[in-house]
Order: sequence, then structure tokens, then C-alpha cells
Amino acid sequence: MKIIKNPLLIAFCFIALFIYVASRLALPLPSWIYFYVNDFLCMPMVLSISLAALRFIKKTDAIYVPLSIVLVLTTYYAIYFEWLMPKLHPRYTKDVIDVSLYFLGAFLFFKFQKRFF
Repeated sequence: MKIIKNPLLIAFCFIALFIYVASRLALPLPSWIYFYVNDFLCMPMVLSISLAALRFIKKTDAIYVPLSIVLVLTTYYAIYFEWLMPKLHPRYTKDVIDVSLYFLGAFLFFKFQKRFF
């Protein structure tokens, strides 16, 4: 479970948690932090946790997430959170920038997964 103890993943989780708590407490932060940082961090966190689970189940650290899986999972998140949920719940809004940030975060995860995870 080296991935779960990875300082980069822990930092991402703390940043996401801080932004969530700051929004609940209405702390004054720039709007781009509230609107975009967690979207960028989403896929690296989801993919890292998925990779950790896969390595735990397979009992090997030699497994990496292939590009096809990264793209499929990121596309699923983009469709679910940026197309479907805005139609079903008023809390969610459709934003093309969010989709771009999902894919940018996923690309960075894919590019650096062997180095950092």
C-alpha cells in the first residue's frame, strides 16, 4: 500500500479537503480555487486509489494503469459530472473547463504514475 502513503497523494487529498472545508466555512479564497482546483485533482486521486486497490488485489507493485483505462474512466467522470448530474441536480453545473481539467489531471497521472506511484 505504498500508493496510499505517497506524499503526493496525501497532499492532493489535504488540498481537496481544505478547499471543501473552506467553501463550507465561506472562507475568502479566489473563485478559481473553489471552481477548478478540485476538478484538476479529482482524476489523479481517483486513479491513484484505483491503482492502489488493483495492486493490493493482485499483490504486485508492477501493475500500472494503461492509457485506455485512464481515458475511459476520465470520460466516464466527465459525462457523469458535467452532463448527467447537471440535468438531475441543481447543485451541479456544466462546465467545459472542468472536463479539460479532468483530462489534464488524468494525463499528468498517466505520465507520472511510474515515477511517483
